[in-house]
Amino acid sequence: MNIEQLQYIIKVAETRSISNASESLHISQAGISMAITSLEKELGIKIFKRSRLGTVPTEEGMEIIQKSYEVMSKLEEIRESVQLQTNTMEKELRVSSTQSLFLTVLPKSLALFKKKYPNVKIVIEEKGGQEVIHDVLNNKIDIGLLNIPKEKPKEEELEFQSLMEANVVVSVSKNSPLAGRKSITPGELINENLVVYNGPKMKAFIQDFFDQYGEMNVLFYTNNTEIIKKSVAEGLAISFSYDMGLGNDPYYLSGELVPIPFADTNIISLEFGWVRSKKQHFSRAAKEFIRCLEIHTATLK
Repeated sequence: MNIEQLQYIIKVAETRSISNASESLHISQAGISMAITSLEKELGIKIFKRSRLGTVPTEEGMEIIQKSYEVMSKLEEIRESVQLQTNTMEKELRVSSTQSLFLTVLPKSLALFKKKYPNVKIVIEEKGGQEVIHDVLNNKIDIGLLNIPKEKPKEEELEFQSLMEANVVVSVSKNSPLAGRKSITPGELINENLVVYNGPKMKAFIQDFFDQYGEMNVLFYTNNTEIIKKSVAEGLAISFSYDMGLGNDPYYLSGELVPIPFADTNIISLEFGWVRSKKQHFSRAAKEFIRCLEIHTATLK
């Protein structure tokens, strides 16, 4: 038994395919197949059932694969321990983030991390929440940042941790008659024009809002937050926004936009946080990046 064999069976179990594992690991299919067959002979059990439909772990194989994850995790801990002793860190950190966190939390958190660890390359992609979870499950990233779903996926390998909560507020122009309000009720907004961020969470909120309180005139939907803020600042419409990070937004800092909370603060709240795979080693770089996120989000609460 050797480390490469454990790596191969882990990747085949994840992809359910020797060919996909071969492509991912840059090893020939024959090489992987021979290594697995050799390990099966050594252990005296069948680790996988192979068919035209794929390569699926047997019941005995599942236990071997789980133990392999544990062995690989311990090896990573040993490497990390050496890195700590030599004051080094992983060279790359991979992150996927939903736009809500990409625009508000990430910039200052990244600046803090890069100041402490300038030699770590950070690769970031902006994606939807389900895509972030998919990237974590497929070990494409180290950390995913997202709106934590109320009904979490059933995969036991996922670890979710909350960073902060956000509430929906009404954003209006400083010249709006509503700008001086301390709070507002849904009924007072029905005759206002509305611009809407074209994301699944906000669209779901808008639909529920319309169902409960009546429809408003929607001028347009867009993924461009700059256009939304500019339209509201010019008095063309109002918008619904999350209160997270507004204190760092130039439009709100300058007073061009005014956030007004709902009188009923239970209208909607979202939990923002991070997700990782328990099967993937929790790298020192990822842990340090999360500490930077926690430091920054603490100032936004």
